[in-house]
Amino acid sequence: MSPAGSPGTRGARPPAAVDRPRLLAWEVLRAVDERGSYANLLLPSLLAGSGLPARDRGFVTELAYGALRAQGTLDGLLDTATSRPVHDIDPPLRDALRLGAYQLLRTRVPARAAVASTVDLVRATSGERPVRFANAVLRRVAARIAETGGDLAALLGAPRFETDPIGHLAVVTTHPRWIVEVVAEALGDDLDETRAALVADDARPAVHLVARPGRTDRDRLLAEAAGEGLVAAPGPYSPYAVRLDGGDPARLPAVASGAAAVQDEGSQLVALALARTATVGRDRGLTVDLCAGPGGKAALLAGLLTDRSGGGPGFSSGLEAASGLEAASGLEAASGLEAASGSGASLLALEPRATRAGLVARSLAGEPRAWVVRADGRAAPLPAGSADRVLVDVPCTGLGALRRRPEARWRRIPGDLAALVPLQSALLVAALDLVRPGGVVAYATCSPHPAETVEVVRQVSGQRVDVSVLDARLGLPEVDGLGSGPFVQLWPHRHGTDAMFVALLRRNPD
Repeated sequence: MSPAGSPGTRGARPPAAVDRPRLLAWEVLRAVDERGSYANLLLPSLLAGSGLPARDRGFVTELAYGALRAQGTLDGLLDTATSRPVHDIDPPLRDALRLGAYQLLRTRVPARAAVASTVDLVRATSGERPVRFANAVLRRVAARIAETGGDLAALLGAPRFETDPIGHLAVVTTHPRWIVEVVAEALGDDLDETRAALVADDARPAVHLVARPGRTDRDRLLAEAAGEGLVAAPGPYSPYAVRLDGGDPARLPAVASGAAAVQDEGSQLVALALARTATVGRDRGLTVDLCAGPGGKAALLAGLLTDRSGGGPGFSSGLEAASGLEAASGLEAASGLEAASGSGASLLALEPRATRAGLVARSLAGEPRAWVVRADGRAAPLPAGSADRVLVDVPCTGLGALRRRPEARWRRIPGDLAALVPLQSALLVAALDLVRPGGVVAYATCSPHPAETVEVVRQVSGQRVDVSVLDARLGLPEVDGLGSGPFVQLWPHRHGTDAMFVALLRRNPD
């Protein structure tokens, strides 16, 4: 296929001037498809350097995130309008068609403009040859949407809810069937609530901020937001949370300085549940974050510990500790942390990957009692039984953050669990070995999948006589809708947070 403007397009019209918002959205789809990029990480950097006005930046975000979330639905819709299977279409052309179909299905862009602008995009990115094909396909899609009123069940031939509720919900909420099954299981097969949870995955999430203890507070953060003309409100649960209704949080001085940061309120509640749960016996002064990247929960824990202990001077910042301890042997790192904890509460954050360890170090910069070590949480450079509290926020499918990671629902497959569940179990075992008798472990995932949550906790705790499962709801008394316990499962449709899971376990005192 000849690119636009290249030899081999004799007689073709010169490429149209493509509007930049649609081109940027297409570039995001190409990066996700071709390089496995994460849209929520890539798009902000593209927009920051685009020079586009706020309205156009919003349109780019809507197109890119919307088309990625609805990818399976869009492909099904395109399949009804072409005899060529969508997966056989040249990928750059396919992504342009997805953007066109999304505009027709989910936006207020007039059908004629959606088709014409997508044809211009195809001409500019794939040359003249596929233009007639793209035009014909999109016109058929537009006609089908007009005939059905955009009803997905009719457009895609969804099974009737009465005969196959899971299949019906998969089609009308644009989720793979296996994810619908997982959500339904986690919600006790309540299909009405399952629908609500799936619909919430497509809602634009508010930006949540955390006011880091000891560095700023929520009232100051709200005042800064008001001063910048941002619509903000206190989070309903975490005393450190602020929720923004749009706008760029980087404009806030507290965010720019690191005194506040973007962090989902659900993640804040995980750290709070651990910090609020009492240990039994004398504390040794050490809290460990076993899987710390990218560092948000570690930073909140460090702030809470500093607030509690007064945090003595003379200790390295997180960034300095990271560079110093990466070169240290495990025993040297352990003895250094033990010495530090002798004069005040300290936090050790572990992260095996260099890039993420750097992110943790930046999050902890300015925290005098926080240290970062590059290490695998399954082999922490500390003696067994040396920590008072351990947070183990394990790698997971990320199904709890589908509203923030639009491509994830189509990228993840059920087979991913085969590698993740053994890793999650091993990390929980390591956390329980690391905590002292009377100490507390918080096991957390950003997933509601029972195989990653309750089943891991029950399997590991059931094999140990030295462990008790605590009622995690007691650490979060301000949060409603937590069910019968003892675990906490948050939900976007109930709490406006990511679907974080947390279990609290105590090593039985000697």
